[in-house]
Amino acid sequence: MAADGDGDIRVLLVLDLLLSLAFSTVLVWGLSFFELAAFTPRTVLLTAVFLAVLTYLLVLR
Repeated sequence: MAADGDGDIRVLLVLDLLLSLAFSTVLVWGLSFFELAAFTPRTVLLTAVFLAVLTYLLVLR
């Protein structure tokens, strides 16, 4: 079984989205703890999308 090295881009994108969602949940919760941001699903989702796009542009491209 030979590995091609790069992997399937779909798997990388799903992992990127899942890890970005987990990290943004913790990040927004921490900011809401100090009353710097509201802990809402919209805030978490927007932060996750921002992190996923940033990760894609910096790492996966």
